Amino acid sequence: MNVAQSIVKMLESLGVDAIFTGSGQGSGDILFAFAESEKIRTIMTRHEQAASFMAYGYAMTSGKLGVCNAQGGPGSYNFFSGLGMAYTGSFPVMSIASYSPRKWRGMGDLGEVTGQNRTPNSQAMFSGTTKKTFLIERPEQASDLFEEAVNLAYEGRPGPVHIDLPYDVAATETKYHRDIQVNVKPVLPQEKDVRIFAEYLDQAIRAKKRVIAYFGYGCVHSGAGAELLEFVERFQLPFITTMDAKGVIADNHPLSIGMGGTCGDMGARQALKDAEVVLAVGCSFAKWQSWRFQEDIFDNKVLMHINLDAHEIGKVFKADFSMVSDARPAMRKLTDALASRISVTEKASPVIDRHCFQTIDYDGVKVHPGQLSQQLGQLLPDNALVLGDAGAHMIWMAAYMQLNGGQTFKNPGSFGPMASHTNASIGAQMAAPGRRVIVGCGDGCYQMAGFELMTAVQNRIPVIWIIYNNSEFNIIKLFNLVAHGKEVFNHLLGPDFSEYAKLCGANGFRVDRLEQFEPAFKAALASDMPTVIDVRTDEQCVMPFKFYDQE
Repeated sequence: MNVAQSIVKMLESLGVDAIFTGSGQGSGDILFAFAESEKIRTIMTRHEQAASFMAYGYAMTSGKLGVCNAQGGPGSYNFFSGLGMAYTGSFPVMSIASYSPRKWRGMGDLGEVTGQNRTPNSQAMFSGTTKKTFLIERPEQASDLFEEAVNLAYEGRPGPVHIDLPYDVAATETKYHRDIQVNVKPVLPQEKDVRIFAEYLDQAIRAKKRVIAYFGYGCVHSGAGAELLEFVERFQLPFITTMDAKGVIADNHPLSIGMGGTCGDMGARQALKDAEVVLAVGCSFAKWQSWRFQEDIFDNKVLMHINLDAHEIGKVFKADFSMVSDARPAMRKLTDALASRISVTEKASPVIDRHCFQTIDYDGVKVHPGQLSQQLGQLLPDNALVLGDAGAHMIWMAAYMQLNGGQTFKNPGSFGPMASHTNASIGAQMAAPGRRVIVGCGDGCYQMAGFELMTAVQNRIPVIWIIYNNSEFNIIKLFNLVAHGKEVFNHLLGPDFSEYAKLCGANGFRVDRLEQFEPAFKAALASDMPTVIDVRTDEQCVMPFKFYDQE
């Protein structure tokens, strides 16, 4: 067994069953090792950036380690966008890259990234995009360093790690292979913090103060949906979600007052304004979720903030009460502690003013993106995973879809690269074959995603891409018009994506009128092949967009 084979065996022992890779001569030994594996499916991508997005999507959906591999240097440097997503979004991803052997360093080896003699410095570059980088210089280091890397990827707030593997080391026979141990301690709440939170919430509820909950993606990440549902129902607390926590509790729940943020629901914004106590769980208060960091949101309110990462608490808004914990155990403990103090029998009846329940009047000749999103929500299968790529389509979907059947929605987060979820969907679908993965993307996002449709076709991965096709960078155009009164360089020439899909061997449908969408989508759901649905949306429709202090 050589070192490359040892690494593959260690990945197998972690339950990793898919990896995403580019090609390259320096990574040959590990590619041969992956080819020999009977437990890991290797997906060869058209571009390494897509491999990093797929590894992110795999980790996001499964909770397992997402792995991307490439030729060191120009190949692995394409990983940075995907690793940035994993870093800011807190997902365990490992990137592996080939690296020059000692005897050739500084001599200009092909793709050399040692930092010597005007070569790029891979260790320095990746150290700024991961929790830590590792360089395996000797066979006897491999298991120890790999074990450290995996544990670090999962420890505390999860994130990416990077391993540089010299190709002479990868090919060296080793007698040092061993099973690795993953020993990650959960981040649990302190009993005194639980008691303090319960005491204050007890007083606030008894005093009939206006208390609301605000749930962020940390709740989804933690798998805390059942705990949140029990909490809000038991104590009859209305709740808001961030965009990517949409679906953590069904949108049609009577206590759901909608999505917060600049593109959120008017009822949610008003409820937050009226609230006296806000319990924020798993929230980081990102730019658009906090109405562009509106400074006075929590003035004259009590903010109680629970987050896995202590650095997130107080980063944007000062918390009056803080608890460092994973969301699921925190909510379980808090529910028990509060239930021992108070029983709430009176049903809450919050005012509901939500985009997804509105009737949209439209008589245009194309497809209204809000109506498309509403219909998509009605047609989604239970347990679907809906990914919104970066752009106006993401906002239309988040605002107007209803997620009522265990579905979840994820946007590209605060890092937010275009094409990220268009490609991450392939990794997400592989990680969750029992769920349907549906992507909403723009024609700009889709064209940035390259030829990864062929990757899905070659591997029969049945992702459904719905292209909100308006032939422009719509959201950038709107920002340009607001900021400058004019716009430039936002209009795109694109193909007929449905015909392109068919030429690639996928299903392709073109939708020019809303009534054409349902049969196309149902046909996509019935197929075991990837599908592209090219929907010609009206670029003149303006997504909902309100500042916190705007009437």
